[in-house]
Amino acid sequence: MNQDSVTSQAVKEKALELGFHKVGIAAVEGVDYTEVQRLQAWIALGYHADMEWMDNPKRQDIRLVMPETRSLVCVALNYYTPHQRPEGEEYAKISRYGWGRDYHKVMHKKLKQLNSWLESLAEGVKARYYADTGPVQDKVWAQKAGIGWIAKNGNVITREYGSWVFLGEVVTNLELECDRPHTQHCGSCTRCLTACPTGAITQPFVVDANRCIAYHTIENRGEKLPEAIAPHLQGWVAGCDICQDVCPWNQRFAQTTDVADFQPYPGNIAPKLIELAKISDEEWDQQFPASALRRIKPEMLRRNARANLDASRQNNDSESNRF
Repeated sequence: MNQDSVTSQAVKEKALELGFHKVGIAAVEGVDYTEVQRLQAWIALGYHADMEWMDNPKRQDIRLVMPETRSLVCVALNYYTPHQRPEGEEYAKISRYGWGRDYHKVMHKKLKQLNSWLESLAEGVKARYYADTGPVQDKVWAQKAGIGWIAKNGNVITREYGSWVFLGEVVTNLELECDRPHTQHCGSCTRCLTACPTGAITQPFVVDANRCIAYHTIENRGEKLPEAIAPHLQGWVAGCDICQDVCPWNQRFAQTTDVADFQPYPGNIAPKLIELAKISDEEWDQQFPASALRRIKPEMLRRNARANLDASRQNNDSESNRF
């Protein structure tokens, strides 16, 4: 087989056979200056906080990642499970993405298989895969490939699964027939904007990481959380799903995943804040094996839990003083 005989349909069928739930193809036709300007403006405002890697020039031109790039095979994997968190201030909240096995491990295994298959099709085929692990604008390319659209909360929403999906892509020098970019379907809805307790969604489609609970609980390495954030955590210690939980697309179209690895580990749905506030390094190591939550180091998890306990205590004190 030569490169010209590789069809987009065959690539898509292989991706679905490997277990991906959605697949689309985007053509690389030069730099998208509209997206470059949008990214540069966001960085100029400082909305990337301490995430300096967002300013990598490769994010602005995929050909800096691989000069021969002609196409991106974009994929999505549904991770939703129907488990619900218990009510009660004593419980810590962990984002759904971190309930089960580390999505990087699950995605990379499937992407590696797709990557190897592509390279085996014809001599000279080059491919490279990513899943939130390289200087690739996953969401931008997912929209270009027709996977879904970038919503007002910055997440990609799919018609079939809402925004409960992990994204990945294979960058290749194959010239494949591309899909139409997805159209935007948020309409006039602003539920995610009004639900965010810290006002992190400063305007539709613009998220300020400096105000984002997910950023501070996962990426912020400081000893203390900012005073503007700590009182508003609402129990979150690892990520935040508020803007996804209120989204009508998620409420109507979430489907239980068929990926067993994404079923929650024991202790990830209803951990107690008081226990996480004093979790030892050894206990952390045992409680979060093969988990994306390992990015949140034990001292950060303790910090996040204590900040919630302090906020709860202050709220209760202020309530008592009213009477």
